[in-house]
Amino acid sequence: MSVFLEIPEEKKLYSNESFFIIKDSFPVSPGHLLIISNEIKSDYFELSESEKAQLTATIDTAKKIITQEYTPDGYNIGMNCGPAAGQTVFHFHCHVIPRYIGDMENPRGGVRHCINGKGYY
Repeated sequence: MSVFLEIPEEKKLYSNESFFIIKDSFPVSPGHLLIISNEIKSDYFELSESEKAQLTATIDTAKKIITQEYTPDGYNIGMNCGPAAGQTVFHFHCHVIPRYIGDMENPRGGVRHCINGKGYY
């Protein structure tokens, strides 16, 4: 059973045939959203080609939802695939994280910082 299957309909900001969007319960920045697959797929690599194609449009929709309330200066879009990558919920979800100037002292390297000390170049 997936915790994501217990999300009530009224918490869903958007739905399509493959995905739905919710506010992250533990946001790392204002406006942080999750895109979650309607069917349990463990990670991105289990999505069908059709779902992968629809994911791109759903990310664009998430951005539109964020900009209705916030004015971010950038975005991180991320998926954790497998325990070694930090995945703890094995039901596909994609983080759309708005970023704001000044939210980190030095954001250079972005997602490259997932391995301690390797983000600097």
